[in-house]
Amino acid sequence: MKNALESAGLLKIYEKIMDGERLTSNDGMTLYETRQLPLLGFLADIVRRKKNGDKAYYIYNQHINYSNVCTNLCKFCAFGREKGDDKAYEMSIQEVVEKIRERMDEPIKEVHIVGGIHPDLPYSYYIDMLRAIKEVRPEIHIQAFTCVEIAHIAKMGNKTIEETLKELTEAGLGSIPGGGAEVFSPRIREKLCPEKLPGTDWIEIAKTAHRMGIRSNATMLYGHIETVEERIEHLCALRQAQDETNGFICFIPLAFHPKNTALESISSTSGVDDLKNIAVSRLMLDNFPHIKAYWVMLGPKIAQIALSYGADDMDGTVLEEKITHMAGAETSQAMSNREIEYLIRQAGCVPVERDTLYHELNIKG
Repeated sequence: MKNALESAGLLKIYEKIMDGERLTSNDGMTLYETRQLPLLGFLADIVRRKKNGDKAYYIYNQHINYSNVCTNLCKFCAFGREKGDDKAYEMSIQEVVEKIRERMDEPIKEVHIVGGIHPDLPYSYYIDMLRAIKEVRPEIHIQAFTCVEIAHIAKMGNKTIEETLKELTEAGLGSIPGGGAEVFSPRIREKLCPEKLPGTDWIEIAKTAHRMGIRSNATMLYGHIETVEERIEHLCALRQAQDETNGFICFIPLAFHPKNTALESISSTSGVDDLKNIAVSRLMLDNFPHIKAYWVMLGPKIAQIALSYGADDMDGTVLEEKITHMAGAETSQAMSNREIEYLIRQAGCVPVERDTLYHELNIKG
């Protein structure tokens, strides 16, 4: 194996991994540029197994996208709509609660809530939504509102980020999802999402949440117009933030889906792209405990293979995810826990049902 790694120019990186030494940006470039995908997977799997053994996690969860009305209208997004658009919608708090009630007989551990940057929904809407969900299902963990949404909610309430996070938490917020990070590069944000919260602000909000004891996830949207260098810069910025606050739970590389977006002429990512991003993420983010292969975006089969390329999580049962499907995703709206467990076992891993914070609830060995 060492001969193969040496001929591929990966032996020094292998030695760093075995010694627990942090990889550099240049190492990241080498990993992205290699054509030896199986060797890249071999390296990432070493780190995966050091951190999580042969366990692969999933969660019994539910997604709710409360509104697609959005003032940002990013060019890579097929979800957001201007207010008054024929396809625009917004849910009342009662409608959100009804979505929760519809699945009261299921052992759901997490409700994942995100939406657009709505110009009119008041600050109280977000607080009251969380309270109403907790009244109906007090035991459920609410993972809601990306850093971009939190900045907007704070603005709507004329409050600081700290005040907003405190009041959201008191109302029932449990943790923050990782969306809205996209690629931190100012060049990318200027070209594709000029109205969106800057990447530096996204990181600051995440760190503020972490310092308050609120955990969060992180993402990177890849496969559009970003360069490999910009991907590495993004990963290193997240790694630095994690060094400072240690509040990120999981990193999720998100494959860009071009259909119905302003970038529809761009080809979708390939399986090689997807596995490479999972593997490089696992290797560069040495201080992140978990890497997720989000089956909704990758498809179940690639997500399954990703468990051998550094990923240790497949997300969960989901149901009614709209953001990716409006961009042309052909995956189903949901998978049962049995389907997920089957995919994990067939990949040679042990299925572990978890909660949002990765407490192990049921090991299906």
